[in-house]
Amino acid sequence: MNIYLRQMYPIPHPEHYKLHLACYNGTFQPLDVFVRDREDWDGWNRWRGSRDDFNRPYIFSLIDFYPQRNTWLFGGAYRILSRQPVNRSRSYEIELLEESQPFIGRLKVALERPGRARAVNFENHYNSLVVAEVLPGPYTGEPFRGYDEIDIAFSMLENIVTNQHPDWKTALENAKGVYLITDTSNGKRYVGSAYSENGIWSRWTCYIGTGHGNTDELTQLITQYGIEYARQHFRFALLEHITVKTDDKSIIQREQYWKKVLLSRGDYGYNRN
Repeated sequence: MNIYLRQMYPIPHPEHYKLHLACYNGTFQPLDVFVRDREDWDGWNRWRGSRDDFNRPYIFSLIDFYPQRNTWLFGGAYRILSRQPVNRSRSYEIELLEESQPFIGRLKVALERPGRARAVNFENHYNSLVVAEVLPGPYTGEPFRGYDEIDIAFSMLENIVTNQHPDWKTALENAKGVYLITDTSNGKRYVGSAYSENGIWSRWTCYIGTGHGNTDELTQLITQYGIEYARQHFRFALLEHITVKTDDKSIIQREQYWKKVLLSRGDYGYNRN
């Protein structure tokens, strides 16, 4: 039996709200922004743009929970205190509704996005919103699901490393391996290996700090376009996880094998050797 949002979070006058459907804006995933910096996330609700999208007294914000299809994470409910003129700061002055606080980052609802609009009338959807899950605490990133399940965007890995997620850190510190970076803007690939004392965690932390991991081709790319390029286009996958007792020579051999198989040298990739 479904549990509806209206049963868990009753709102007497949904017609006073605009439903904010926060989705990828071409640069950032709002879910990653929410995890990384709540103040930056609030900025997504303050931003007015050229249109008065939030033209009602309140905003009910949902964040595209992109790891799961048609799932949204509750990002807060806000009261609009004032609207700055479009030709000035293009912003709303907002305050968070206290009653929404316990649900922020915890409540997930099911919704198939109704078109491309950023803001829609809340009353058209409120009664049909189904609670998909209530997390025990605010969402802080995807849990570690196993070495064979690693395929994540740079921005998500950045949150994992920045927040020092213990499940990811413990697992990746205790494994060496061969990994793949894919540039989603052009399909080019980079195959690398991790064989330091702190394993994959140490190697990937270097990428998060620099955007390029001190590799020649990627360094040129990030030097030209900045770390935002990595946030927008890089994905990390683990091709092989190998016990930390394995000698480095064996890991390098496996790295060379994957470079050959995936054609990551030359026109198809970023590997030079």
